[in-house]
Amino acid sequence: MSKSATSLRNCSFCGKHIPPSQGIMLVRNDGSIQWTCSSKCKKNLRELKRDPRKLKWTKKYMKGGIRVGKG
Repeated sequence: MSKSATSLRNCSFCGKHIPPSQGIMLVRNDGSIQWTCSSKCKKNLRELKRDPRKLKWTKKYMKGGIRVGKG
């Protein structure tokens, strides 16, 4: 793995940049890898199963709420 690939990691939950040699790597059963910047993001992602688009402290927050189409 090259140096440029390790420096481009972002948190899977909040979207914050993760410096090299920091963060928590989560490997799922299907082989997908998710990086989290802190235990706060890890708990919200795995245990509490929250949507990052609904939390104001994340970069993935959507102002005005999530639109649901008429079905």
